Amino acid sequence: MWSTDVRFPVRRAGLLAAAAALALALAGCGQAAQSGGAADAPPSEEDDRVTIGLLLPDSHTARWEAFDRPLMEKKIAELCPDCSVEYANAQGDVATQRQQVDTMITKGVDVMVLDPVDHKSLRSSVKHAAEAGIPVVSYDRLADGPISAYVSFDGDDVGRLQGEALLKAMGDKADGGRIVMMNGDPSDPNSAWFRDGALSVLKDRVKVEKEYDTPRWSPENAHLNMNGAIAALGPDAIDGVYSANDALASGIISSLKAGNVKRLPPVTGQDAELTAVQRIVEGEQPMTVYKPFKPEAEAAAAMAVALGHGESAGDITRERISTPTAKDVPAVLLKPLVVTVDNIKDTVVKDGMYTIDQICTEKFLAACKKAGLVT
Repeated sequence: MWSTDVRFPVRRAGLLAAAAALALALAGCGQAAQSGGAADAPPSEEDDRVTIGLLLPDSHTARWEAFDRPLMEKKIAELCPDCSVEYANAQGDVATQRQQVDTMITKGVDVMVLDPVDHKSLRSSVKHAAEAGIPVVSYDRLADGPISAYVSFDGDDVGRLQGEALLKAMGDKADGGRIVMMNGDPSDPNSAWFRDGALSVLKDRVKVEKEYDTPRWSPENAHLNMNGAIAALGPDAIDGVYSANDALASGIISSLKAGNVKRLPPVTGQDAELTAVQRIVEGEQPMTVYKPFKPEAEAAAAMAVALGHGESAGDITRERISTPTAKDVPAVLLKPLVVTVDNIKDTVVKDGMYTIDQICTEKFLAACKKAGLVT
């Protein structure tokens, strides 16, 4: 069986050094890094042809197809021109993702980058991959099983930033106010991480009147849950809403609008989706947590290329994590950032995630002028 403690012999020192330099730089920043330098020098050996399986969880969360996939594929091509990528999207279905992992194993990929739909349900799939000699890089969400590396953001920081921003937006209602908590998918371990981080700053300040889990991170489920909260508490008895991400925030805000809420309470978010940034400009959502996808995707690419060549991801980062099913796993944990109307230019625009033109379409032009994004 595959062991996360195995340290492979270094067969391509130049490639490993390049990948290590890249990932260590990314781990220490939290802002999108620029390509260039030694990390872009490709290996030249004939046996550098590596197939990397990339498995993402869904397409209703905009980031996966818009950012993570293209950024990772681009960096893999830069680090290893002879590498190829086999891509699969599970569309939020556990059984589909299990089948996709089986297909990758059958095809004989050299390494997988896996963002699990359900970390527990994919444990046996990760084990099967390891038994087939295929290392697995757990991406964004921590998978169960014998993973060989992990790349994500500090979920406790994400939740803490959301909680702090919610209290700030609640103003004089921050002490003793009534909130609703809309957590993410209970099958995603990040959901509990975000929740715990948020509660670390909220629990002694506000009263959680209603709390919901949201299967599949579905905006529709969040809308229905919020309908229930409004019916139970009254349309004007909610002082704030903790929303685990922007997709849920969209469902929450649509419910609040439809529920005759006179004044929208502050609603948190995460992922810096374009529609969320536009809601921030309009004043419907006070913040989102921005997780710069470029350093995350590039760190995963570096680890996948190294592991695919039989090298150790442990030489790429000094960080380690342990789980109930894997010990001493090489990890890159990046720092999230808060985006508000005051720093849109200095975050998502500066990093090239969106342009002012993409944000400030005709519908949002007046709000963008008020926010100082356009003149």
